Amino acid sequence: MSRAVSWDLPEPSGARRQPVRFGYEVLRGLAQVDFMPNAACGLFFVAALFAAGWRYGLAGLLGTAVGTATAYALGVDRARTAAGLEGFNGCLVAVAFAVFLGPGYASTWLMAAGGALVASVLTAALVNLLRPWSMPTFTLPFCLVASVVTVAAPGFQRVWHEGSSLSALPRSASGDASLGLGDAAHAVLANVGQIFLMPQWYVGLLFLAGIFVADWFAGLTACLGSVIGTATSWALGAPASDVAEGLLGYNAVLVAMALGAVFLERGAAALVYGVVGAVASTVLTVAVTSFFAPFGGHTLTWPYILTTLFFLAAVPSFPRLRRT
Repeated sequence: MSRAVSWDLPEPSGARRQPVRFGYEVLRGLAQVDFMPNAACGLFFVAALFAAGWRYGLAGLLGTAVGTATAYALGVDRARTAAGLEGFNGCLVAVAFAVFLGPGYASTWLMAAGGALVASVLTAALVNLLRPWSMPTFTLPFCLVASVVTVAAPGFQRVWHEGSSLSALPRSASGDASLGLGDAAHAVLANVGQIFLMPQWYVGLLFLAGIFVADWFAGLTACLGSVIGTATSWALGAPASDVAEGLLGYNAVLVAMALGAVFLERGAAALVYGVVGAVASTVLTVAVTSFFAPFGGHTLTWPYILTTLFFLAAVPSFPRLRRT
């Protein structure tokens, strides 16, 4: 979680102010996709999703609201709900379904609401499973739900509307690997947008602005991770079109923020550790993409989860690093 003070009104008191409190928690849930428990950041994120398309904005709000409401109904610890920790996986699930299943179908919206609810249950399970190791849930509930549904979707005619399955055998990289200055700049912003599955540079810019509003240091770390992801994928010869669309660098953004600004005490050692993790996650992104290709699955944020999980597990062996 961010150490910055959230731009929030005082917590409303009394039942009549409950809708206001719920609205703030939904905004924080959106912002927690990038670790920020900050309502102002959430407003920027909502604006970014609506800039990508009004249906994506509605999907993000729906998923976050369902996840937060489910936590309320099941009596989850109020501190978690208030910080937005029960809504961000639902947000990503709903947006992913809108992207991969098509936002113009009633079945997609029913799946989005149901998926966000299931993600809340998985979040509770993972909180308990990971507690002995003091590990966060990351975006693991989102990845589990989205991976299962997107792989299974072509088997259900009322869910899948894209014709044949998207499964394909992995193949060697092809296409021009030279990256122009304009493509590089696009990639740095698209990397941030692709965390929400949005490739537009202006959407990434809005997301980045929201992070800076919440925590300037986290914003700088996000920029660093994006640059590292772009530079690593270019240096290894990835197709420039994939790099420019942010397909290879978004996990590096999350890893750099997680290790350099959120879960470890801030300092030079944590930043270097975050850079190493960002490089590793960029390579892992291509590996995970190849792994899921035969099943028609998607990379999602699996590389971020795996990289951050192992890098945090290693921290007790490194005296220069400390968990927050």
